[in-house]
Amino acid sequence: MNDWFTIDQIDRGSYIISEYRHWEETHSYLLNGSERSLLIDTGLGICNIHDEVIRLTDKPVTAVATHIHWDHIGGHGFFPDFYAHEAEINWLAGEFPLTIEQIKGMVVDRCDLPEGYDVNNYVFFQGNPTRVLKDHDIIDIGDRLIQIVHTPGHSPGHMCFWERERGYLFTGDLVYKDTLFAYFPSTDPEAYLKSLEQVSALPVKHVFPAHHTLDIQPEILSRMRDAFRQLNAEGKLHHGSGTFDYGDWAVWL
Repeated sequence: MNDWFTIDQIDRGSYIISEYRHWEETHSYLLNGSERSLLIDTGLGICNIHDEVIRLTDKPVTAVATHIHWDHIGGHGFFPDFYAHEAEINWLAGEFPLTIEQIKGMVVDRCDLPEGYDVNNYVFFQGNPTRVLKDHDIIDIGDRLIQIVHTPGHSPGHMCFWERERGYLFTGDLVYKDTLFAYFPSTDPEAYLKSLEQVSALPVKHVFPAHHTLDIQPEILSRMRDAFRQLNAEGKLHHGSGTFDYGDWAVWL
């Protein structure tokens, strides 16, 4: 299973841990501070992300998910110290709106699974966070301050993580190059627009998405905002209005 993860280095203390053998092409991000490390998202849970993390830091690790979907908390069980947004704590306590069988179907969908992998052993993580987060909270990992930007739309407690000093914005499922999902019941297209308004106003230098290509520039933030504004003006920013394609990204409402 050693070839499951791909590691890329952003800077001396920041790494991307990617899972390209699943169609979702997930990215987790390890930020190393002087006192501890922050792992943003823990991936699919198909292979052990903890083994990769401990090769990249000797500090205590806190995990935090951009949101409580299966493909972002798959490795949470390896990290007893984890944070979550207040709006999604119920999803960590048995109220997630999909069944375990539906989740298992997503795990194996369009995936080059490791030899011998048994999806029947897959577990959807449940637990109590060591810290409950809200908008504007700061996570201090020692010489690095990471700000919470509550960005609902894709999910009620979705968060982006903003490191102002470096201009880094970790966008989770709010922003990436592919089809954005805003069609299922727990999504909110109007809130999605408000969240894009928030992040497009930040002085972002680098965008780090949770899925697909890493070749993504800050200008996409304002392009997405403007497209959502137009959909709203046309009365289309609601569930069931369809899929809208903008070339290097799309949105399914």
